[in-house]
Amino acid sequence: MSTTATATNHIKVAIADDHKIFRDGIKMALSSRPHIKMLWEAEDGKDLMHKIAIKKPDLLLMDIRMPEIDGINALQLIRKEYEDIRIIVLTMYDDSQMIGKMMEMGANAYLTKTSDPDEIYDAILTCMNEDFYFNDLVNQAVLLKLQHKKTVKQFYPNPIKFSEKELQILKHLADDKTTEEISKLIFLSPRTIETIRQNMKSKVGAKTIAGLIMYGMRNKLIE
Repeated sequence: MSTTATATNHIKVAIADDHKIFRDGIKMALSSRPHIKMLWEAEDGKDLMHKIAIKKPDLLLMDIRMPEIDGINALQLIRKEYEDIRIIVLTMYDDSQMIGKMMEMGANAYLTKTSDPDEIYDAILTCMNEDFYFNDLVNQAVLLKLQHKKTVKQFYPNPIKFSEKELQILKHLADDKTTEEISKLIFLSPRTIETIRQNMKSKVGAKTIAGLIMYGMRNKLIE
């Protein structure tokens, strides 16, 4: 993903939610913020898919529970056609399984509707600049999901091939191990670990360790 927010660019934001009052509140909260341009709103999943094909946003705020096409199916459809659109799930559901599922399917962030406007704005900027926004909800859900994945293996066909050593490092990163801990586990210097980790990020186009781990989850490298 290459789109970034800069001081000279406006982030084109769309919102899909079946509650007009909520849409109006979000538009009011974000319209006055620097670098934000509200592009359009959709009242259900079908309306969302129609509008996104006509005018593509940089970032989409989307509920899960919507008529016609729900947020889960909409996310799948969008990711098949538009890999570069940042998607922030904005919903009432705070279930860890749902959060992990949506992040693994391609969401860039997951917020509940109780989030204040400052956090939503911060999530938008972070997703545009760093690909993902991780709050406590997402961190807990992703770690919980990773606890049920026992091994890391190469998945074919896969556009990016990792060496066995890189896959070992990916597994330990997913287990939240530090550079020093990984160094002791696989008998490489911390500097070597950092170099390999940076090379892995470059391979997949990830800007952060979180992005690298999400790549591993989405491409079934972590199982």
